[in-house]
Amino acid sequence: MTAAGQDGWDGGEPERLYVITRGRSGPAGQGEFDLVTLIVAHAEPTPTMQPEHAAILRLCGSPLSVAEISAYLELPMSVVTVLLADLLDDGRIEARAAVPAAELPDRALLEAVMHGLQRL
Repeated sequence: MTAAGQDGWDGGEPERLYVITRGRSGPAGQGEFDLVTLIVAHAEPTPTMQPEHAAILRLCGSPLSVAEISAYLELPMSVVTVLLADLLDDGRIEARAAVPAAELPDRALLEAVMHGLQRL
């Protein structure tokens, strides 16, 4: 048994992954993805589309993170990012940054509001 690589994949089928990515090891176009980048499909799969591309479009009818797509497809992150870059370049998906954590208002402001309401 081999140790899992950086993206958690154990290296079981390198030939298949080479074919899926057409020999590419990283996104060729504008795609920069991390684990929490949200992906939303803007197109339906076509009959001539590569099966993995079609699967991503079917999965992403509502936003999914890159990590979730990787898990659902049982493909390494590196392969999924190549596929996502293809779809992004074709305008078939939208990549969104994860929702940032909400910023809380200043504590002093909250206390001033609370004291003002108590005086009413």
